[in-house]
Amino acid sequence: MKRNVMTTLVAMWIGSLCFAQNTPKGLMMGEVAPDFTATDQYGKKVNLKSLLTSGPVVLVFYRGEWCPFCNKYLKQLEDSLPLLTKRGARVVTVSPEKSENIAKTVQKTKASYSILHDESLTIMKAYDVAYPVDDKTILRYKRYGIDLQAANGENGANLPVPAVYIISPNGKIAYRFFNWDYKIRASVKVILANLQ
Repeated sequence: MKRNVMTTLVAMWIGSLCFAQNTPKGLMMGEVAPDFTATDQYGKKVNLKSLLTSGPVVLVFYRGEWCPFCNKYLKQLEDSLPLLTKRGARVVTVSPEKSENIAKTVQKTKASYSILHDESLTIMKAYDVAYPVDDKTILRYKRYGIDLQAANGENGANLPVPAVYIISPNGKIAYRFFNWDYKIRASVKVILANLQ
């Protein structure tokens, strides 16, 4: 009996270590932001390094057009865009969803800033925000009419942890918001306070 309990505890500990190693933690303040190039909803190539030559970049990761919390947040960013651009910032958002679903996001939020389709999850992985959705959650979402595979296409049932990074013109992360609770987002007020 004692041996079975000990074996179970060791297996649980090893399992938790494996999960912890695969769990995204996001990049930290002071780290160099990985450069990227991707196409936005206008068909324009967006390159981080080029954007940084004219000021800081507010980089936002969102889940998809099916997420009401994401849509509300992206709309808030659009409504506050004049305040952000007045500080010299450019807003860029990244999603695993297919381009046609990004068009739905634009329709719902009226977003005029760049929204990037993250092909092969390249940007999300570089910023350590991507994670595979577990089978139980996939089934739960399907009961609400959300099919992650259909929404994301080749990106599959993967999502980003909702995150915001402010990247300084020197290429380093000056602010980070990273929260597994998709209902909580960095306020525009906090973003503005952290823009230099």
